[in-house]
Amino acid sequence: METANRTLVTEFVFLRFSNSPHLQLLFFSLFLLVYLLSLVSNALIVLIVALDGRLHTPMYFFICNLSLVELWYTTVTVPKMLANFLCSQGVISVPSCITQYYFFFSLVATELFILTTMAFDRYVAICRPLHYQLLLSPQTCGTLAGVCWSVGFLCPMFPSFLLTQISFCTPNQINHFFCDADQIFRLSCTDTYAIQAVGYGLSTVIILGSLVFTMASYAQILATILAMASAAAQRKTFSTCAAHLSVVTIYFGTLIFMYVRPAVKYESNINKIVAIFYSVITPLLNPLIYTLRNKDVKEALKMLVSRIQRICHSSWETQ
Repeated sequence: METANRTLVTEFVFLRFSNSPHLQLLFFSLFLLVYLLSLVSNALIVLIVALDGRLHTPMYFFICNLSLVELWYTTVTVPKMLANFLCSQGVISVPSCITQYYFFFSLVATELFILTTMAFDRYVAICRPLHYQLLLSPQTCGTLAGVCWSVGFLCPMFPSFLLTQISFCTPNQINHFFCDADQIFRLSCTDTYAIQAVGYGLSTVIILGSLVFTMASYAQILATILAMASAAAQRKTFSTCAAHLSVVTIYFGTLIFMYVRPAVKYESNINKIVAIFYSVITPLLNPLIYTLRNKDVKEALKMLVSRIQRICHSSWETQ
């Protein structure tokens, strides 16, 4: 790419959602509410699972890990987006942008691996129930979670390193609310073909590999459910998997649209809207779909509230 008459930049500018101050304030209020609800609901799940012994099962262990990912996942992008709503010009330095890119995609990969592991958990529980405790012992679950987190944070390391080796020129505007790969490539004034090939290949392998493994698990689950003689047993068993399958459909669908194709050929405004679903909306939906409607979680939540009330009451009496 020609660099003549172009100025090297050390920071990027995020384009605003709207030029209207009133709409910017409305967007700020809306996303702040969604962000706070997401933080509270996911933190509540982690707390409930940690405190209630009845929820110390493989399924809730992985759900707890998923909520931990969601807590960091939204915090990587949403606070910066909220700050930009209140600023006349949202600015981020190049090193901070690459850092945000690394942590965001590390957490995306980690969430994909955890969702895949959760599908395997449901497969074992439904298709091989007699071997469930043996195959998913606490030690095995801990190892699987550790692999999900470790591999998730290793995957974007090399593409992120390659990004630190390129230069960026004017115009330095990012038509997004976080440092997405497509936007960073557009602003480069050096050849990014190799980096795009590495990033595209890696994201394709991770997303489609996780999807294939997840769908294979659910194909086995579906075959097992259909083989059940009782219609009531079929409904009860399928209901335990329907929530996970709905999350998988939304999350994988939006990620495939965004990253399993040459992103630079597509319109950024559409990308921005789709990104809101998997980076802002999904972290709020996951707790509602997975656990907060679950009978065991509701009972654990009631016990937690009762415990807090007793502590507050005792503290009040001592005063």
